[in-house]
Amino acid sequence: MSQDNQVVKYDDNNIFAKMLNSDIPHHKVYEDDKTLAFMDIMPQAEGHVLVIPKQKAIDLADLEPEYAAAVLMTSKKVMQAQRQVFAREGIIQMQLNGAQAGQTVFHYHVHLIPGNIHELGIHAAKQADGEALANMAQKLAAAISDF
Repeated sequence: MSQDNQVVKYDDNNIFAKMLNSDIPHHKVYEDDKTLAFMDIMPQAEGHVLVIPKQKAIDLADLEPEYAAAVLMTSKKVMQAQRQVFAREGIIQMQLNGAQAGQTVFHYHVHLIPGNIHELGIHAAKQADGEALANMAQKLAAAISDF
């Protein structure tokens, strides 16, 4: 893995690793033994969720097949919940590998963004309201448990 042509090693102190270790708070949508889904605090659209594996992996090339499959299955559950909660058929699924592709947190993750690609805001431009995120996370979690 390279970041601007430099070798990148997994950083145990990245923000997603800290979430997995319960070192920092997050608005959990779903969790199982291999994945965690939570609200993006710098969303590009209402209902923007991130899905991460519980494996130390910087990008797709590092991800073990069973964790890749688990991320895909969790993403499917979250997308179904997003469609129900936000009444949006369109869900953008985005995944960036490496700094040159726009990856900023070097722990593999998938973005699930309700909406249209032409309506997206700029990622990390504005932090969302924590109470609103908590409310959305609760609604999505309830919708997932209905499946």
